[in-house]
Amino acid sequence: MIYSKIIATPIGSMLACSVDEGICLLEFSDNQNFEFELKKLAEELTDTISEHSCNVIELLEKQLCEYFEGKRKNFTIPLHLIGTDFQKRVWNTLLDINFGKTISYKEQALALGDIKAIRAVASANGANRIPIVIPCHRVVGSNGKLTGYSGRVWHKEFLLDFENRQYIINL
Repeated sequence: MIYSKIIATPIGSMLACSVDEGICLLEFSDNQNFEFELKKLAEELTDTISEHSCNVIELLEKQLCEYFEGKRKNFTIPLHLIGTDFQKRVWNTLLDINFGKTISYKEQALALGDIKAIRAVASANGANRIPIVIPCHRVVGSNGKLTGYSGRVWHKEFLLDFENRQYIINL
């Protein structure tokens, strides 16, 4: 069974989905591809999405609340990543970016050992199904500009501004 629950956040409601192994989706409900993403998830896991919460989703909701209160910088919830081996490697590098910091797609490609993979890295970041928890919002263009985000660019801007304010407060 794929469990699901709508979670309210300061940047809009998000749908969290989990299987027994961990969180597999955290999607902005205003995403224009919302229904497609849910259908794709159900097909990939060959299961149906049920509007029932579970312990992992409740823990995610608690940790998201702590994050937006400025009390949490890292998430410690189990994740169930669905993607290619390359995508999973890219997403794991995102987990190494410290709260309040940003890197460029080029720096991320270098961290993966392949400067030529910048576009593939950007594409994998865009395929991240668990934003905020896997902080793809912390990756910006080489010129410092905010480029695409799986939600909306204003979500990315909000998250970066929020983290920057929290980072400065805690110095």
